[in-house]
Amino acid sequence: MTDTRDTKITLYWLEKSRAQRIVWLLEELNVPYEIKTFKRKADMTAPDELKKIHPLGKSPVVTITTPNSPEPLVLAESAVIIEYLCTHFGGERLIPQRYAEGKEGQVGGETEAWMRYQYFMHYTEGSLAPFLVMKVVMDGVRNAPVPFFIKPVTRMIASKVDGAFINPNIHTHLGFLEDRLKTAPGGGPYLCGDKITAADIQLSYSVIAALSRLASLRSQYPGVAAYADRLQAIESYKRGVAQIERIEGTFTASL
Repeated sequence: MTDTRDTKITLYWLEKSRAQRIVWLLEELNVPYEIKTFKRKADMTAPDELKKIHPLGKSPVVTITTPNSPEPLVLAESAVIIEYLCTHFGGERLIPQRYAEGKEGQVGGETEAWMRYQYFMHYTEGSLAPFLVMKVVMDGVRNAPVPFFIKPVTRMIASKVDGAFINPNIHTHLGFLEDRLKTAPGGGPYLCGDKITAADIQLSYSVIAALSRLASLRSQYPGVAAYADRLQAIESYKRGVAQIERIEGTFTASL
């Protein structure tokens, strides 16, 4: 574990973004950190100032400065940030045991919990999040400030894309998560077993925000809804929310 006494961790947090999962992780790891918050522009894109931190101008981004580093280490992409912080700041307990006893180093010798952990660390952004982003985009098309005689057209297009493509895929993913939670090792109640892992932290924002925006999904996927509620009841999650509320005055997980 890295000595954090002379290490400065800064999280660049953008409203309505996945950066909140990193706040939660830092609270769970109980390491000192600083938050710099940013507001979205009127068109809901990130402000240009974020490009001074990372060329893509996205959030979350984390910088880490140590006495031995001439320049801050810049980390982007949630999974990269989470795995790096877990590796260096005492997050081993958030990663399941890799190999089953007696199968160390063998192909196929990994535990189910570890395989799930690996999968869900990448599933969240690679499979689930794109459809949630598309949902937001189509809502923007549906409610675009266009002349009244064009509005029926934009609404029709958005509704057709939602109905034929986006909504079915969101239901497929939530049904998949419902099943994964039911079949978690040891009966769960988390994705990889009876203890929270970094994969739960990675998935948290997308699931919580989706259920907040699309409230009708809660009754259709009660296992996912209970899981989201369970995550939000964890003390380190609540401390992370409180951090943002102290800075911004309010916090809502939203797409």
